[in-house]
Amino acid sequence: MTGTIVDRESLVALAIDAARGGDTDTLTRAIAAGVSVNATSPRGDSLLMLACYYGHGAAVAALIDRGADVNQLDARGQTPLAGVAFKGLVDVAAPLVAAGAAIDARSADGRTPLMMAAAFNRVEMVRWLVEQGASVDTRDAAGLRPVDVARAMGAADVVAILP
Repeated sequence: MTGTIVDRESLVALAIDAARGGDTDTLTRAIAAGVSVNATSPRGDSLLMLACYYGHGAAVAALIDRGADVNQLDARGQTPLAGVAFKGLVDVAAPLVAAGAAIDARSADGRTPLMMAAAFNRVEMVRWLVEQGASVDTRDAAGLRPVDVARAMGAADVVAILP
């Protein structure tokens, strides 16, 4: 980027690609050049959501250090924590929670990160979220608790550990 004039749209696109690919150096340089730390892709995914979803811990840390909103919703109404819960990425979830991510944030359909992890049989994530204080009694818009979601999805390992 040094010595090159880049328009704002191209700079944001560069930051989006860097977040998705885990290129922390390019990502932090784009932010230093004026890209909002909370910029979103055309699909509505924040830089933090992209870095989280693809499991790029260093990029996640860099974005949090620069003030990224750990509770910023994507176009589907989900937080970065829900995105990592779905994938079972405890190592990426931990800095989000440490930075203030709402453990029981609800998506548009009322599902919490615990419900997302339960649905996809992410045992380690389910245990970790419960240890962090996630509610096992919260109900989604359909009235289902995390264990009910797990049962409906055939996530037997999670059903066995949730009350």
